[in-house]
Amino acid sequence: MNNVEIRRPKIDDKGELHQFFRKVISDTFANEGLMDEVNEIENEIQNKIKYLNMDFESNGAKSYFLLALVNEQVIGTIEYGLASDLINEGINGALKELVEIGTVFVLPTYQRQGIGNLLLNVMYITLLNKGIKEFYLDSGYTNAQKIWKKKFGKPDYFLKDFWGEGYDHMIWRKKIENMPILFKI
Repeated sequence: MNNVEIRRPKIDDKGELHQFFRKVISDTFANEGLMDEVNEIENEIQNKIKYLNMDFESNGAKSYFLLALVNEQVIGTIEYGLASDLINEGINGALKELVEIGTVFVLPTYQRQGIGNLLLNVMYITLLNKGIKEFYLDSGYTNAQKIWKKKFGKPDYFLKDFWGEGYDHMIWRKKIENMPILFKI
């Protein structure tokens, strides 16, 4: 994909990012057949806004976002931060020392064009530059799980029916040195 800019968020991006989260999360829930879960959609949006605010408040120390932009429009996000309570509780703190890569979202019209891979690759480099060599990534969305299984293989942790019958949660623990180079930068 040509002309994609990857950068850190600016305070001026806040409103656009709130709309971005709403659009992508609503689309994700629709694709999962969960549009009736209005409270869960709103909780997920507010959770991402909380992480974004943590980034601004801590200057990236507690949560660290990267944005993908085309023509100054946000088309994708990725974030890393401390292990979430959800994961710590779900697997008895087994990953509490690792950072979590999350908020890997791409606008529907830009999906399947390599934007997520580009963001992931830049995040690998960012983590390595900060001395972080291992991370985990988790997903409760069945469509996203298919992508992560293809990219990372079998999950290291599998929480059956975590979100309700037929809605499992999967967690992958990965060392960056074992990740393929997706794009040369």
